[in-house]
Amino acid sequence: MELTKYFSLGVATLALGGTVLAGAAKSTGEPKIPAFSVGYMDRTVSPATNFYLYANGTWVKNNPIPADKSRWGSFVELYELNAFRIHQILEDAAANEDAAPGTPLREVGDFYASAMNTNAIEALQFKPIEGDLQRVADLQSPAALLALIADFHQHGRGTLFTSGVGPDDKDSSTYVFQLGQGGLSLPDRDYYLKPAFATQRTAYLAHVLKMFILLGEPAAQASKDAATVLALETDIAKASRSRVDLRDPDKNYNKITVTDLAARNPGLGWPDYLKGRGVPGVTSVIVGQPEFFDALEKQLKDHTLDEWKTYLRWHILHGAATALHHEVEVENFNFFGHVLSGQPEQEPRWKRAYRAVDGTVGEALGQLYVEQYFPLAARNRMAELVENLKVVYHDHLARLDWMTDATRAKALAKFARFTTKIGCPDKFRDYSSIRIDRDDYFGNLLRAAQFEENRQTARVGKPVDKTEWHMTPPTINAYFNPLQNEIVFPAGILQPPFFDVTMDDAVNYGAIGVVIGHEITHGYDDEGRKYDADGNLNGWWTDADAKQFEDRAQKIVDEYNAFEPLPGLHVNGKLTLGENIADLGGISIAYDALERTLAKHPAQRKLIDGFTPEQRFFLSFAQVWRTNAREAEVRRLVTVDPHSPGQFRSVGPIQNYQEFYDAFGIKTGAPMWRAPELRAQIW
Repeated sequence: MELTKYFSLGVATLALGGTVLAGAAKSTGEPKIPAFSVGYMDRTVSPATNFYLYANGTWVKNNPIPADKSRWGSFVELYELNAFRIHQILEDAAANEDAAPGTPLREVGDFYASAMNTNAIEALQFKPIEGDLQRVADLQSPAALLALIADFHQHGRGTLFTSGVGPDDKDSSTYVFQLGQGGLSLPDRDYYLKPAFATQRTAYLAHVLKMFILLGEPAAQASKDAATVLALETDIAKASRSRVDLRDPDKNYNKITVTDLAARNPGLGWPDYLKGRGVPGVTSVIVGQPEFFDALEKQLKDHTLDEWKTYLRWHILHGAATALHHEVEVENFNFFGHVLSGQPEQEPRWKRAYRAVDGTVGEALGQLYVEQYFPLAARNRMAELVENLKVVYHDHLARLDWMTDATRAKALAKFARFTTKIGCPDKFRDYSSIRIDRDDYFGNLLRAAQFEENRQTARVGKPVDKTEWHMTPPTINAYFNPLQNEIVFPAGILQPPFFDVTMDDAVNYGAIGVVIGHEITHGYDDEGRKYDADGNLNGWWTDADAKQFEDRAQKIVDEYNAFEPLPGLHVNGKLTLGENIADLGGISIAYDALERTLAKHPAQRKLIDGFTPEQRFFLSFAQVWRTNAREAEVRRLVTVDPHSPGQFRSVGPIQNYQEFYDAFGIKTGAPMWRAPELRAQIW
């Protein structure tokens, strides 16, 4: 497993689902391009009352959530368009059985064909996991249990806790082995511990029971085993840090020698684990949450070996469910898709197969994708926009009135080291060593996981590969990597509504311009600001400047804590702080970049559709975050997602920005008005 820290623009991952199909039914009718449109607006709503509905109200009314989705919005609309195009790529690749072995066309085609080969999957039933289940049944001691977990981890199959390879936060030029909390099946520790999720816990218990029955257990035994799983996972949840605490890079950096770690947790047999994990030579590791492993050591003693064997059997079954036969897959969706996210129906199987290909041989798929859908002109235009935004951001850093010169000099030094990646890697990953069999979907997944695990463990102690990408080219997202001080924009997001060559500058700066500013700002949000010009976790701020930053950031926390997506359910201002800071910075930088462009090209300062460039900028920004979501999905996202819900991302940043009020003539006392003393101004 790769453990690399990066901060993304938004959540583009959708709940898994799908009806098992006998064959590969092609999608019909290309989805519309989700471009900016004044037709999405509801002009019966005043921009001073509710700007989100003013910009998006008609779209909100006319776009109910499809039955196979838990939410619907611009990201998902673009995902659907991308999926339609990629479907054809996948079908063509699968039909080309004579493609040369080891080529992207052959790798993608064979993997996709195996995922669509439901006859083979149905015939196997539980055979793909029988060997692992027997290994669990044969366990005779806690030491043997820990050895089996090490073997699972070494083959890319996580359970009980997480482990993997990533850059050392305080020496980001080198890969290091890392350990962290894990072992839960529900989305977050809160699902086990908070009264608000009691209904979900009851449903989870019923789901685990049904899955054990499908595995062949008598109902009484399945009921007992389900209760064991919930009890064990609840204990693990109690030992786990909250998502807010997990956002603190200082608190989650604990480098320790293997000798000292073994002395601290002798019951976890760390030297033997590391040997079984494939990294026997490491002398030190980074432990994200040491107290988690202290608790785990105690839990291994407090619960019987049979209880732990039940836990492992569940995690083998749960981890394999989406790749097993219809009955298991549907039951898995019924809980994780329907109960937890409110999604009524599963997506078509080909979309799930697409995500499996993207998640395993994604750069091979990406190579085929960019050949058709990412022209060089798009990369060049994006590079121009990035440079425009970087000039503005540099100027903002240089003239901040609240930062002292000592800290500013280091902030500017960090900025000078920023790098940018656009579209796709210059060199795509080589997957030719993976054996991909058209009749063995589960085996393909295992072999792909083993390939990736081998690739990662071989890097321990070696220099970091700074050419590597952490999203595949079709991904509709972007990210900042603090350890490499880089901003990255996959080809997938460089399309409408984010990047549209047919639109005026105001619309593009309000969308992709803000995206660029957002990612740059991540370098200076509450986490990113702690990393220096070399990408190392390093306290380069003076105490006075850090206090200034924290006071300003607290205003954002307070603002977002007040947002209420459902009655009684509030946004977590601390969990979402980094993304909210990035949104605010993105707005400020992109707006100034637009104004500079208009100053250079005054002929562009004209009304379009009856709106000024400034108004179109803010409308474009708000429309990027148009969203309809099911209640269960809203509750899940507010609990686990470091991004605020879309409607609050569309208005939260601009309520801190006077230029927004000026653009629409919004005055003191209006519902959208935020008093100047409450407004946050950071970057």
